[in-house]
Amino acid sequence: MFELIKKTMLAGVGLAAVTKDKVEELARELTEKGEMSEKEGKELIDELLKKSEQARKDLETKVEDTVRKVLEKMAVATKEDIDSLSERIKNLEQKET
Repeated sequence: MFELIKKTMLAGVGLAAVTKDKVEELARELTEKGEMSEKEGKELIDELLKKSEQARKDLETKVEDTVRKVLEKMAVATKEDIDSLSERIKNLEQKET
């Protein structure tokens, strides 16, 4: 389960990296062909990279939300649950002594 989540996250990050390379390549080609100026090419790259980064963040948020929902349905203890129980055990042990 966690491997699938990890692979999904890495795929999203990989997609963002490929997008950056492709965007830079496209802008370079358009600049070389004279279809846009170098300044316009840089602006295009910046704009598309910002959108790509936002898409990556959105994907990450959606994956995290999905994982959280799945874990809640499976009734798997969270780190917070375990920390809380550990603290309660520690307090009970201190009361015994």
